[in-house]
Amino acid sequence: MTVHGRRTTRRQTGAVRRYDSPQRRARAEATRAAVATAARRLFAERGWSGTTVRDVAREAGVSEPTVYATYGNKAGLANALVDAIASTADRDQQAAELSTAEGDPAAQLAAMIGFDRRLYEHGGGVLAALRDAGRSEPDLAAAYESARAHADHVRHAVLATWPRGALRAGLDQNQAVDTYAALCNIDVYRVLTGERGWSPDRVEAWLHQTLCQLLLA
Repeated sequence: MTVHGRRTTRRQTGAVRRYDSPQRRARAEATRAAVATAARRLFAERGWSGTTVRDVAREAGVSEPTVYATYGNKAGLANALVDAIASTADRDQQAAELSTAEGDPAAQLAAMIGFDRRLYEHGGGVLAALRDAGRSEPDLAAAYESARAHADHVRHAVLATWPRGALRAGLDQNQAVDTYAALCNIDVYRVLTGERGWSPDRVEAWLHQTLCQLLLA
């Protein structure tokens, strides 16, 4: 391009081409998923103290710098564990179901319970180990607390969209979220499926029926 008789390039005029292709984003997501899966597998086999960034990189088939670029230091791998667990439950499916059920509190409860059922069914062992190890490992404790806070944030956001009068009389939003967490958690799920012999389907149905009775007008 010519400006006042002087030739300039696109870079000089600030029109720099951005290289943010869908393929690049897909590769980045695939790498992130591979690292998270590797971190989860090694954590389950070796525990936190026996898992190193080098081991995770080797397991994921990537370089150590790639792991650092994706999650930071070893503390960041705690977040990778959370990502790996959440991926088994399919957050996108939950988001789609919540959107479809907008305006229907009972159906939205079903969507939230369904997500948690998948979380506990496929990642419950690692989730419980992460929580227990967090008692002595601050990095894991912070990651677990972050995941718990995110879950509460989603529940509050959903309940905030419910029509006035949807909650049972005398129950506020904070109490409703606390009640949900008291019933729909990994410990209750493991007692019912492991000690009482309930199927995951039965647990999910019972949680939905009980929470509808406790929370909805």
